[in-house]
Amino acid sequence: MQPIAQKLLEQLLRLQSKVEEKLRPYWEKYSPQIQQLNYDQIKAFVLKYKWRIVGVLFVLYAGSKIINYFFPGADKVGGPVTVTTVVVQPKEVPLVIEATGTIVSNNIVDIRPMITNTVAKILVKDGQEVKAGDLLFQLDDRNDKANYDKLKALADDAQSQYLRAKELVAKNFISKAGLETSNANAKSALAAAKAAEVQLSFDYIRSPINGRAGIVNVFPGSLVQAGNVVSTATNSTATSSVGSMVTITQLNPINVQFIIPEKDIPTVLENQLDGDALTVKVTVGDASKRIYEGKVLVVDNQVDPSIGAVRVKAQIPNDEMTLLPGQFARVFLEASTLKGALQVPSQAIILSPNGKTVYIVDQNDKAVAKPVKVLYEYQGQAVVDGIAAGDRVVVEGKQNLRPGSKIRESKLAIQPVNPS
Repeated sequence: MQPIAQKLLEQLLRLQSKVEEKLRPYWEKYSPQIQQLNYDQIKAFVLKYKWRIVGVLFVLYAGSKIINYFFPGADKVGGPVTVTTVVVQPKEVPLVIEATGTIVSNNIVDIRPMITNTVAKILVKDGQEVKAGDLLFQLDDRNDKANYDKLKALADDAQSQYLRAKELVAKNFISKAGLETSNANAKSALAAAKAAEVQLSFDYIRSPINGRAGIVNVFPGSLVQAGNVVSTATNSTATSSVGSMVTITQLNPINVQFIIPEKDIPTVLENQLDGDALTVKVTVGDASKRIYEGKVLVVDNQVDPSIGAVRVKAQIPNDEMTLLPGQFARVFLEASTLKGALQVPSQAIILSPNGKTVYIVDQNDKAVAKPVKVLYEYQGQAVVDGIAAGDRVVVEGKQNLRPGSKIRESKLAIQPVNPS
């Protein structure tokens, strides 16, 4: 160890002598002026203008940082700069339009009575799954049933009289005019019976669609009125009014409705006309972050001039019934596919007063600045024009480069971007 320490000491002494030799001319030149300085005046000046001095130093520091950011090539050329790069390869990039929308039902029916009557039976429960034709409510049918039975009996009797009259006409016991009168009476009685049957059917309220029942708003004995609000007894002294007896909502499949900007309409319509329905991916504000996939049903036939956008409706399978009407949704519409696109991470793009540029690594492992035009950008990835397939683009460490800088590179693994 002693020979090593001896060599190190000798090197330090030689360095000291060289420094003294370099600084001696400056000391001999400026030492008389330094000795003449009035340190009290300097101290008073600094104390008087200390905040201004701090401000000037801050501006100089910030300015140097800004210059280094916008003009990274201003650094001194030194050894190789370690950077992270990606190799650009042409690929198919989906052109995604991101929008906000609302989950809506394909069918919603408010169940209201056709006649004024009282509720006799309730055959549906809150939240029950029902099918089209299922009996939901039965009103008091005693009066309508008796009236139907009466008119049905009269219709049967009139029909019997008509058949008897036909036999009598054949034997010339009555005239043809009597037969026609009997026929008219039979038809009239039959029509009256059918009308009574329709009236009786209003006492049996059925579901017109498949779906899920909401909260039932009536009770046995509640008075319901035709085409009006439903009066519901809540206790012995008060009543309340609701809009319907129950609401049936179709939940599977379910729709999402959203708007897209006017500028994107041609792309959407062009690809919609190709035959296959456009795909949408939807997320809602639940904790699962689940992605639902569906297909575009229709693009509206007019643009809303107040917002410069058009409405779009898509349909989503909802087998697990986890989507409900009214939920806020984020929609990702795959409007088109950019074929042969050159895509780089957005962080590789440098913003400068001269436009957007990227650094690429040439065959000599030196940095070359190339101006680029961003064609499409989405979730941290940018499709650009101005570079070629196979170019090695600098992603990290570009702030330390200038054109011609030597580069030591490492590869960056780019993960595919999915809506989240």
